[in-house]
Amino acid sequence: MENLISLVNKLQRACTALGDHGEESALPTLWDSLPAIAVVGGQSSGKSSVLESIVGKDFLPRGSGIVTRRPLVLQLHRIDEGREYAEFMHLPRKRFTDFAAVRKEIQDETDRETGRTKQISPVPIHLSIYSPNVVNLTLIDLPGLTKVAVEGQPESIVADIENMVRSFIEKPNSIILAISPANQDLATSDAIKISREVDPKGERTFGVLTKIDLMDKGTDAVDILEGRSYKLQFPWIGVVNRSQADINKSVDMIAARRREREYFANTPEYKRLAHRMGSEHLGKMLSKHLEQVIKSRIPGIQSLINKTIAELEAELHRLGKPIATDAGGKLYSIMEICRIFDGIYKEHLDGVRPGGEKIYNVFDSQLPAALKRLHFDKHLSMENVRKLITEADGYQPHLIAPEQGYRRLIESSLVCIRGPTEAAVDAVHAILKDLVHKAINETVELKQYPTLRVEVGNAAFESLDRMRDESKKATLKLVDMECSYLTVDFFRKLPQDIEKGGNPTHSIFDRYNDSYLRRIGTTVLAYVNMVCASLRNSIPKSIVYCQVREAKRSLLDHFFTELGTKEFISTCDPLLDDIMADYYWRY
Repeated sequence: MENLISLVNKLQRACTALGDHGEESALPTLWDSLPAIAVVGGQSSGKSSVLESIVGKDFLPRGSGIVTRRPLVLQLHRIDEGREYAEFMHLPRKRFTDFAAVRKEIQDETDRETGRTKQISPVPIHLSIYSPNVVNLTLIDLPGLTKVAVEGQPESIVADIENMVRSFIEKPNSIILAISPANQDLATSDAIKISREVDPKGERTFGVLTKIDLMDKGTDAVDILEGRSYKLQFPWIGVVNRSQADINKSVDMIAARRREREYFANTPEYKRLAHRMGSEHLGKMLSKHLEQVIKSRIPGIQSLINKTIAELEAELHRLGKPIATDAGGKLYSIMEICRIFDGIYKEHLDGVRPGGEKIYNVFDSQLPAALKRLHFDKHLSMENVRKLITEADGYQPHLIAPEQGYRRLIESSLVCIRGPTEAAVDAVHAILKDLVHKAINETVELKQYPTLRVEVGNAAFESLDRMRDESKKATLKLVDMECSYLTVDFFRKLPQDIEKGGNPTHSIFDRYNDSYLRRIGTTVLAYVNMVCASLRNSIPKSIVYCQVREAKRSLLDHFFTELGTKEFISTCDPLLDDIMADYYWRY
């Protein structure tokens, strides 16, 4: 039976390598047919702690907000003996024995796909952990459900996460592990709400109750655990995770599991339920259930594979024409396939296919919202204006208008615009990368040649990374230009205003009174708002010029240049051979 889970693990890894993540496709998708356990929960529900308790290791990123931004396919392999280690599918020859390094690699690989933004991506990360202390099991850790978008996230992030989670759990072969905290009303549980929508009878849902030890004194979770509050086909399981203090003190999992067993065994309310409580029982039960589900689905999976093979063979028979065997002919085939991909990518940007409209949303919604959140009026408070004006004057007060004070106030305000500017560049970069994935999946010719598919994707991502770096330099220069040279016409009005509102007989030190400083703050705020309005128009132009326009014009230019060099032709031979092998294998 244990070999069944290992077999499904290999099939999942093969699906990911071939770009099958369950998305809509002209071909049947094997990913959707493979049984898997999807872990669902709201932010701060204890989802990460449950997974770490099952594994017995600290390895998941932690922090505030959305930490999990890509699905993590976690495959646990029980070994008889030896040292525990982990492997990532994208680093097949590297073993990790330090699980802190595993955590960092998850963060780095997430950033490589989404950038250092708070965007999410449906492309999964595959992590395999080999240990004598785990059961054979496969879990898919999904982004935590949230109700409100925080700073740096698009307004659609709430719906985006919900749609991603729903795409995993609505499949009939999906087993739902719904994580809910016991110290909150179950009626408000994000996990229960969404699982009830896709599995109203609770036939595929396992309920896990966390933070039982944090419930208010005098209350307990017995009604929930016994299924009286919300009934599921499978019994609820309660767990007691490590507290934040335990995590900070690096309390190991063995001690945490022992403390968990003692809690259920010694607490009167839960003593009779202790035999089916705890993370160890949860892991064993899920492993056993997954084996049973896989066994029942094997005939259907085998039928789908045979059907897909028949359809592919029929398609190859219709294609009929084999590719060239000489190097020149193979190079021509590569370039033709790349041009087809490039054309599909441009169609996404030009609106012929969907996806390009998300870039406009960054300019029309995300960037203006980020600029509004800067709160320049707080920066230009009376105390701050007085401080900067006084410091700029030095030992000799200004005579007519505090020019240096104005400059310092304006420059210190405009520097804040760099943050939203970089965020806009990164957001567009993430969209352009997502469109590369879409274009690759929609290029039928690339599906025939997995090796070329990977090479084209890597070349496109490298080009987009270079374009992003150039775009950041150019776009931040726009902000720096506004800081380095102020619009003179705007300030030529200031002497007139002073003459109208001032009194030359007053002492020059009266110019530091509240009314005068308030007028300076109002003037600076008006100027900064004018600059923001101007940058709101010029920043998108710079981003489009440096990223979108260049992506349309030269996404694969560097790849084509390498293909044409004599040095690259020799290194390209393995790629050409792989293409030939892919082709003849399909025959």
